[in-house]
Amino acid sequence: MEHEKILRINELARKKKTVGLTGEELMEQAELRRQYIDEFKANVEEQLKNVLVEQEDGSFKPLKKQPR
Repeated sequence: MEHEKILRINELARKKKTVGLTGEELMEQAELRRQYIDEFKANVEEQLKNVLVEQEDGSFKPLKKQPR
């Protein structure tokens, strides 16, 4: 995520604690948070694709995504 967007998320969080947010700012905050979470999940999934699990026989196998 772009650094400016992270700064904006933090700015909105500070403003929410002090003076409150307008309806438009609440929507912006929700959208920015959703983008951050989606990118975070994508990064974790990419990292997990590179993880290998050692089997009992000493071989290594990649993790498998479990169905929900």
